[in-house]
Amino acid sequence: MEELVVLVNPEDEVLGLMEKQQAHINGLLHRAFSVFLFNENGEMLLQKRAANKYHSPQQWTNAVCSHPRIEETYLEGAKRRLKEELGIDARLSEKFHFIYKADVGGGLWEHELDHVFSGTYNSDFHLNTDEVEEVRYISPEDLDKEISEHPEQFTEWFKIILEEYKHHF
Repeated sequence: MEELVVLVNPEDEVLGLMEKQQAHINGLLHRAFSVFLFNENGEMLLQKRAANKYHSPQQWTNAVCSHPRIEETYLEGAKRRLKEELGIDARLSEKFHFIYKADVGGGLWEHELDHVFSGTYNSDFHLNTDEVEEVRYISPEDLDKEISEHPEQFTEWFKIILEEYKHHF
């Protein structure tokens, strides 16, 4: 099944639909969401993207990043992808939204109106191995150190969204 993204203007008004990879080739602004999950110790959940992903394979990123479907709210899309990728359900709250553009290599761009959610989760995962290779929790201090020492191991959008997240908290 062809996956479509919702193209929007900066005011989040719908301009149309486009196949996801084509939108990434063209660098067109589209709807997206990002989920940050934390455990009871305040550590952030990271997922390592599966090796078969068409961009940014085997790089670490936040719990979930994806795109809502045309008939979904941002929150509905975020909850759907938590279930599809990590096999979990978690209570989420929206923290902020912003627009960013990132070169993800291979002639592909993420240009997204990104709604950022956070929540807590302290139970087991049921990973979809087509999407996620592994998950781990990490302290904010250790995460900053790893990104500083090995930025190539993290997705470009995660580094941008993480900095934006820090500005809001």
